[in-house]
Amino acid sequence: MKALVVSVSADEVEVASDALWGLGVVAVEERAAGEWVELWTSLGDHPGEVDLPWPWRFEEVDERVADTWREHAEPTEVEPGLVVRPAWVPFAAPPGSTVLHIEPGATFGMGDHPTTVLCLRAARRLVSPGCTVLDVGCGSGVLAVAAMVFGAGRAEGVDIAPAAVPVTLANAVANEVEVAVSTTDLADVSNTFDIVLANILAPTLVALAPDLKRVLAPGGRMVVSGILADAHQHVLDALAPLQVERVETLDGWAAVTLR
Repeated sequence: MKALVVSVSADEVEVASDALWGLGVVAVEERAAGEWVELWTSLGDHPGEVDLPWPWRFEEVDERVADTWREHAEPTEVEPGLVVRPAWVPFAAPPGSTVLHIEPGATFGMGDHPTTVLCLRAARRLVSPGCTVLDVGCGSGVLAVAAMVFGAGRAEGVDIAPAAVPVTLANAVANEVEVAVSTTDLADVSNTFDIVLANILAPTLVALAPDLKRVLAPGGRMVVSGILADAHQHVLDALAPLQVERVETLDGWAAVTLR
């Protein structure tokens, strides 16, 4: 197994880590390396092209060591009555709770990142029986799967990472729902959806803005996250004329619901 190692200065750790999350990583480990900080992560078995502004390299690692983070994974309470459980972690659900069972595999989307938590809260609020949902940059499929659990009539996920397809399908089966998933480019998605969820970083949201607006059905709602709580106006400008309906923040991140 190959690890991606990115060398950054101490004051660039947060920005670089966010960039790695945007590539679809599951975890990032910081290691001191003299005057530098090395960020160790994995892009799965098929990393593809890497385009980062910092020095980077691939290192061969023992896959058993790379998965040690799993030993420390815990269920995440998204909000009262809604829990995301790592599929391998025993968990006694409180009576009446909705529990999502998620195995991230080689994708991003364990469900515990603040942006995912915010999107799950928004999806739970917005999904109505029979509605259609598109999860852009679906990763593990946690949002699309959740939408179906919440009562959506159809949910579809798209992601540029090939690993997202089998992982999302497996998570759908584990949660006893059906989700359509593919590596279709958003520009090639022809259907429109009542709810569009896009938990991806700001530069990508801006780049995808015309197609995000195009696939949103009249009267629909869009939730964008992966954006900083105090620096996302440029994303909202790109998504105009959609109007801000609600803003929720958590740990410095924001999720904005637009209509």
